[in-house]
Amino acid sequence: MSLIADYGLVLLLLACLFGFFMAWGVGANDVANAMGTSVGSQALTIKQAILVAMVFEFAGAYLAGGQVTETIKSGIVDANLITPDLMVLGMMSALLAAGTWLLIASTRGWPVSTTHSIVGAVIGFAAVGVSVDAVNWAGVGPIVASWVISPVLSGTVAFGLFVSVQKLIIDTDEPFLNAKRFVPLYMFLTGFMVSLVTVTKGLKHIGLHLSGAEGLVIALGVGALVMLLGIVLLSRIKIDVEADKGFHYASVEKVFAVLMIFTACSMAFAHGSNDVANAVGPLAAIVGVIQSGGEAVGAKAALPAWVLLLGAIGIVIGLATYGYKVIATIGKQITELTPSRGFAAELATATTVVGASAIGLPVSTTHTLVGAVLGVGLARGIGALNLGVIGKIFMSWLITLPVGAALAIVFFYVLRGIFL
Repeated sequence: MSLIADYGLVLLLLACLFGFFMAWGVGANDVANAMGTSVGSQALTIKQAILVAMVFEFAGAYLAGGQVTETIKSGIVDANLITPDLMVLGMMSALLAAGTWLLIASTRGWPVSTTHSIVGAVIGFAAVGVSVDAVNWAGVGPIVASWVISPVLSGTVAFGLFVSVQKLIIDTDEPFLNAKRFVPLYMFLTGFMVSLVTVTKGLKHIGLHLSGAEGLVIALGVGALVMLLGIVLLSRIKIDVEADKGFHYASVEKVFAVLMIFTACSMAFAHGSNDVANAVGPLAAIVGVIQSGGEAVGAKAALPAWVLLLGAIGIVIGLATYGYKVIATIGKQITELTPSRGFAAELATATTVVGASAIGLPVSTTHTLVGAVLGVGLARGIGALNLGVIGKIFMSWLITLPVGAALAIVFFYVLRGIFL
């Protein structure tokens, strides 16, 4: 216990700094994914995207982020096999390693997975710095499986959503009138889906326990409110004959641009609920150990509100300062996005991510969104996809986990050399 007794405050301050650095990386890389389709389809400007992210990322992180945080904090490493000293130094090295890789990737515009980065880093320090047995391999299996399942699932949902848009609206005799008729139903679906998971699963860790029936009623109410608000906004949109001459569906896409505001909000909320864990999970583990004086390595301590606040602030600053590079990759370089295509990709991603967050599975928002954008592109044929860019993205995905693990091992030995 001498390390925590002697350097407790120093370690806590360093951990907060590394946690903030990691959260900055999540904002620069992952929030850009969440907002890439909105900005790429020109439904939102960069400034508007940042404002939406500030409100809804924070709400998602605070209201629904606790479940996944628990998985990152104690689901990957067997706390019984690690001393408090090694746990603190290991989680610090994991935060620093993941943050460093995200900085490198963000400067190059690569949309990599922050979930891969932190999970790889935690596995790296535990397997090499402690022992291979210290990794909870049974807990790692479902996480790895989710990296394959989530893009396939969101791609399938996005494909189905976009085909429904084509059948109900675009390939009809009166696309503008049908857009005004059916888009409120998509708005209802957006509000209902996000609120259902939030009220039934996400609010437990802030002390609200609602039954399934109560959650369903509240979600139906929220969905109806979102739909009514949408109808009011849509009533102001009139058909633009001049714009339609240049692009036949210009007026229809204006209707979908309104819908994109709602899906961008749900996407930011979904991202906050799942990916804030990547920054605050290891930090929560460190805070728990230090505050207990080294006693509670594996204890399920309550997640301090200020830890989530630190993560949420770091995420927003990351998006504001460096998010534009990855936004350009996702929004413009995979396939050409319009508001109707962007909507299908965002709603499919939000559905997949919020659902995964509800069961405590840290899926990759990057994989989920890229899968959804690919699904929308495939609905228009393979020629609509930029295969060169997709190849680069897949390569950056493959190297993320081993790079995260390798950096964590290096930083772990450096920190151990300084403090032990």
